[in-house]
Amino acid sequence: MTILIFLLNLAGATMLLLFAVRMVQTGIERAMGPGFKRIITRHKDSRFRTAMAGILLAVVLQSATASTLLAAGFTASGLLTLAGGLAVVLGADFGSAMVIQVLTFDLRWMIPLLLVSGGYLFLKEPSQTLRQVGRILLGIAFILLALRLIGEAMGPIRDGSFLPAIAGYLQADYVTAFLVGAAITFVMHSSVAAILMFVTFVSLGVLPVIAGVSLILGANLGSALLAIWLSRGMSNKARRVPLGNLFLRGTGAILALILINNSPILSWLSGFESGQILVSVHLTFNIVLLFISLPFVGFLERPLRALLPDPKVSDSPDPLKPISALDDKVINNPQMAIASLTREVLRMSEIVEMMTRPVMELYESGDNERIKVLQLLDKSVNSALSDIRRYAAKIPLDKMSKSQARHVRELTEYSINLEVAGDIVAKKLLHLAKIKAQKRLNFSKAGWNELQDLHERVIANMSVAFNVLLTEDIECARMLMEEKSIMANKERKSRKKHLKRLREGFEDSFESSDIHLETLRALKDLNSQIAAVAYPILYRGGQMLDTRLVENLDEAAE
Repeated sequence: MTILIFLLNLAGATMLLLFAVRMVQTGIERAMGPGFKRIITRHKDSRFRTAMAGILLAVVLQSATASTLLAAGFTASGLLTLAGGLAVVLGADFGSAMVIQVLTFDLRWMIPLLLVSGGYLFLKEPSQTLRQVGRILLGIAFILLALRLIGEAMGPIRDGSFLPAIAGYLQADYVTAFLVGAAITFVMHSSVAAILMFVTFVSLGVLPVIAGVSLILGANLGSALLAIWLSRGMSNKARRVPLGNLFLRGTGAILALILINNSPILSWLSGFESGQILVSVHLTFNIVLLFISLPFVGFLERPLRALLPDPKVSDSPDPLKPISALDDKVINNPQMAIASLTREVLRMSEIVEMMTRPVMELYESGDNERIKVLQLLDKSVNSALSDIRRYAAKIPLDKMSKSQARHVRELTEYSINLEVAGDIVAKKLLHLAKIKAQKRLNFSKAGWNELQDLHERVIANMSVAFNVLLTEDIECARMLMEEKSIMANKERKSRKKHLKRLREGFEDSFESSDIHLETLRALKDLNSQIAAVAYPILYRGGQMLDTRLVENLDEAAE
């Protein structure tokens, strides 16, 4: 019975730890918005600086695995080379180790302070950014609380025979301990949570140091395997990054395992506290792997290309080929017809996203052929709108309920917004990219950063809008409307800053002034069309007023 209670308490504390790590990661992602691309790709020509960006990214995201998947995605899109992607991953693993070092300090006194401040910000503050700061503080408090609960769970059986037997076995067989560490990390889907748990076990004297070190090294292998698993649906070009990381990290972990278990290296750290020894080994392993591997990551490109070759051109689908989701066979079944209509609107959304995503790259490169290809996609958007209108008109009204008829109308209206969004991209943004290239204009550094920030927010808001389209989640719809207000404020501030630069005589700002201002307006309008999906959902949920006249009158009276 004692063992059962122990396992239940340990499972509860572990789940709280996993939830807390995820909570911190989600809060940081939402607070920072889509700025991760610039963190990674700002210095893509320097492996060392790219690795430093990886360190920063892991500290921000609290997850080396999330950093690996981001790097894989940027490699697939051409924003990073394969060597640059591996440099990001190597840096991210070291950054994750630094996070673990901070979290292992005795910070129990901070738990009440973090809970009070984080809870207040998350529950009471209307600002989305401050709410996410509150989420982060609560997550850190829950991490510290979970580690404390893990320690308390060990109390009843610390002096029994169950744990000493397991600890003795893991100490005697370091290969098994290594594999157990990899398996636990893979199952927990978080190397940070797994390593913190191992460190806690050793600090409490439940596990010997040597067994803990083997578990830690196994966790490094498990983290690399986890990235392989999570990237299985990506393209071969993206999957090369986690595969290369598995080769480097797996080989390094095995060599370190053999070296540490067959040499007196750990005796050099005998003056440290037992848990700190594990953290020091983890930090040392990752920094040594970073500096040894960084000069040689380029040599992995050829073997990785051979293992995961690019698909043949003939095997690739034609992005311009219309593959409609509308099914005339279910037209007399309103529920099925609405599902078919939703899929088609979602497909239409994905085409608009495909057109929008590379806009800033084309502002830089001015690739005229690629611009023409993307502008042709607007024909697919227009065609999809026509098909949606015809399909919606064919659904028998007498077979639909009022709510179904309203849903069909809302989907049709949003498809009109998407068609307008496609026109903004094709006839405005891509046209401006072409003019900028023809006239060889340049933006000021500050102006270019402002445009990139707005574009990244539009892309992030598109993902939220697609989720709202499918789930009709009120919280996501509110987030989308808050982002619309943020976009309007950022567009206004960027316009003021741009005009200030003109007054101060910045030559780049003067020459590219018209394109800068038109791009600002276009991005704002594009975001408004995308966010329109939230209006009917918020209105039905009682989250939006019919008019703002009363509010405006109050403001005028003041």
